[in-house]
This record gives sequence, structure tokens and C-alpha cells, in this order.
Amino acid sequence: MQLFPELFVYSLIMENNHAIRVENLTKLYTPRRKPVVHALRGISFSVERGTIFGLLGPNGAGKSTTIKILTTLTPPSSGTATVNGYDCVNQPLETRQSLAVVLQQNAFELYLTVLGNLRTYARFHHIPGPEANRRITEVLDQFGLYDERHTHAIDLSGGMRRRLQVAKAFLSGKPVVILDEATTGLDPINRRTTLEAIRQQASKGSTIVLTTHLLDEAEDLCDRLVIINHGEIIAEGDVAEIKRLGVPAYTMNLIFKHITNNTLNYLNDQNPLHLKHNKTTVDITVQRSHQEILDLIKELDRQYGLIHFEVHTADLEDVFIDLLSQQAEGRI
Repeated sequence: MQLFPELFVYSLIMENNHAIRVENLTKLYTPRRKPVVHALRGISFSVERGTIFGLLGPNGAGKSTTIKILTTLTPPSSGTATVNGYDCVNQPLETRQSLAVVLQQNAFELYLTVLGNLRTYARFHHIPGPEANRRITEVLDQFGLYDERHTHAIDLSGGMRRRLQVAKAFLSGKPVVILDEATTGLDPINRRTTLEAIRQQASKGSTIVLTTHLLDEAEDLCDRLVIINHGEIIAEGDVAEIKRLGVPAYTMNLIFKHITNNTLNYLNDQNPLHLKHNKTTVDITVQRSHQEILDLIKELDRQYGLIHFEVHTADLEDVFIDLLSQQAEGRI
């Protein structure tokens, strides 16, 4: 007799709702004649299906090691990782068949056209002709590559090559897509086009894991984030939840009647996280309570003559830097 059948069914539903599960994952590297490197120290997280998930951290934090484990390129030292329900160690073929990956290095045939690259990739993934044509037309439109479809990859700009690489990943129709620095090197127009295409793909049910050093990109795109450093997770949640973990900080846009050295000295004395000025305009980010911000604005107006001001909560980059500082100081 099966005990607690409703609990069993519920656990299956919860498992099926996650495209990726990572539990107590560790990775140790033992280079010859060098100290052991703890790349991952027991991290755990999950990614819900149909969401955009951001894996953030500075260089050497453990992001690349995590991606290598999820893509079966390296085994963990301990712990488990599953993609689409498949164990990355015990079911490597099924895992790889469940995902598409865009690494930092572009991978395509330089002497084939954009269309030729996409057709070759479709054949590689055994996508039937009519379905391949439909998907190719779709990604050409989404990634702004239609006008370049007859251009050889070797003749594309760096931004167009990156777009082609990302388009190939979504052409495969895999349920999970891992994008490692997908917009690196793109100009603002190319980047905007690529980000919008990523949003469209997520809206159709793709699960996307994004690693990026562009924190405004993560703040704009991701439904949920994990920040990792020194192989440990130091923050996890949606953007609003992570922002609440940092020391309260606000960004102010200030316009003065005049800016003197005394004005700038006073602002520098506030220990800003960020300070930039141009003529009579100042952008400054400081860690203060809401009331302290109001008092600071009143004092700036009294002493230096404010014409206009705007106040916003700090962006994800400010919080990211603060969280790394908290870890370094042993506060988290």
C-alpha cells in the first residue's frame, strides 16, 4: 500500500516544475604541486521552467565551473545537478540532448552563409525540412539577420556573428538554453536586438540561464538571480529581493545653479559609491536611509542651490558591489 500518495504526487509536480536543480554541488581542482582549489563549496539552487535565470559573480567566482558541470564538460566532486530531470553525471547524453549552449567563443562555419550555417545546424539536430525552414525564418526575423542571410559568416561584423551564435542555440528548440556572456562585444543596437529576442524566446517557454558581467542586463532580463563568489552563493532571489539584501542605497540626479570645488568636496565627503558630474549636473550614489537622503537634499539646496533633483533606489551593480564587500568583511 502506498503511503501519503498525495505527497508523492506533489513532489513529482515540484520536480517537473524545475528545469535545473543543483544540490550541495562541490568542485575541487587538485593541480600538481599546487594547493587544492575549491571552485564550488556546496552550492544549491533551482531554475523554474520558462524563466530567465541569472548566474552572476566576479571572475573566478565559480560560474564557469557550474556551467561546465551542467553541460557535462566536467563532473562535480560531490553533490548533484540535473537538467530537465536528467542527472548530469549518470545521464550525460540525455542531459546534452536537453540543452543548447552559447559559450563565450563563437562556433560556426566561417565560409558558409548565415542561412547555410542555420541549415547545417538544423540538420545536425535532425530537425525535419519543413520544420527547419519555419524555425530558420523565425530566428532570422527575431535576431535581425534576415537581410544578412546570404552573407558569409566570415564577412559579418562581430556583433552579427554573436547574434548568429545565439540564434543557432534557439533554432535547436531545446527546452534549456545556457547563454554564457551572450552579448559580450555587442554595440548598443545589436545588444538591444539580442536581448529582445531572448525575451521572446522565454515567453514561448524556453528556460534560459544567463551569465553576464553586465548587471543592468541581468536586472532588466532575469526573473531570478543567484550571486556567487569564491564558490559560495551570497545572494539569491528576484531583483527586488536581492536589492533588499544590500545596505540601503540611493542614486540621486542633482542639478545645481553652479558647481564649485566646495560643492564637489562636500559630495565626496559623503563617501559615495558612485559620483559623476558634468557642468551643473551630478549623479551620485550613497548608502543612506530614506530620511538621511531627504536631509542631505535639504542641506545641498541650502548650501549650494539645487534647481532640480531625482532620487532612485540603487541599481543592481551597487548592491552587487556591496554584497561582495560584506562577504569579504565576513558579514555574510
